[in-house]
Amino acid sequence: MKSKKRPLWLTWANYDLKGPDIQIMYKNGDDLRQDMLTLQILQVMDNIWQAEGLDLRMNAYLCMATDLEQGMIEVVSPAETMADIQLWYKASAFDKKALFEWLKRKHADQDSLNEAVEEFLLSCAGYCVATYVLGIGDRHNDNIMMKSSGQLFHIDFGHFLGNFKSKFHIKRERVPFVLTSHFIYVITKGNSETENSHRFQETCEKAFLILRRRFPLLMSLFMMMVSCGIPQLSSPKDALYLHETLVPHLTEEQALEHFKGKYMEALKGSWKTSINFWVHMKNK
Repeated sequence: MKSKKRPLWLTWANYDLKGPDIQIMYKNGDDLRQDMLTLQILQVMDNIWQAEGLDLRMNAYLCMATDLEQGMIEVVSPAETMADIQLWYKASAFDKKALFEWLKRKHADQDSLNEAVEEFLLSCAGYCVATYVLGIGDRHNDNIMMKSSGQLFHIDFGHFLGNFKSKFHIKRERVPFVLTSHFIYVITKGNSETENSHRFQETCEKAFLILRRRFPLLMSLFMMMVSCGIPQLSSPKDALYLHETLVPHLTEEQALEHFKGKYMEALKGSWKTSINFWVHMKNK
């Protein structure tokens, strides 16, 4: 297992004899409180979107901190990291075809492939907006995973609320969120359905505006956790990061233009993300 902390991978028999085995990762030496909070907030976001009729196929897997440096994480299986898919395709971090080719290998008929692409489009939109709003950092191709159903999801939330990693005083995250050419290639089915890219952007915009209307709720949830000792949420100032991303002081029209600007920044700067992916793969 690719982890510095050498976690235990535990498999439990399901009480439901027809159900799959239950797989849990037990970690000792990691503070999982921040991961647990982030995943709970992702579930709240999903509930907010669902209440508005928007199902973005989120995967807020279970996580429980049992002590300051111990806890359990649900294993989402079967799923592959983006890095492993690129290695399977024998592709570099700059080759945009790997994810789509992997999906095509998993779905022989066109109808099944179309469903997988739709699943990818929706889940990718959800995580683009959620990771932007929460300021999730340390995004690389081993922290982004995909299921054969097309569902994309993020893991490992050790950096949030704008606490981005840097090296030699250069921020590793140089775009508002991860939106690479690999993702757009899947969304457009290999550039054959470019109208899907417009629908994807509109879905992101809709998701952002829905969350923005619930700014008081999201802000309150973070403020209640300030006294819990989470290193990156130790004062009300940390929670105010949501004010930067959800811009509640702007009108809805102004906020939409603000997000459109962030979207284009992420899209045009996707080459920067690909460089991060390449560096990460070289250092593995």
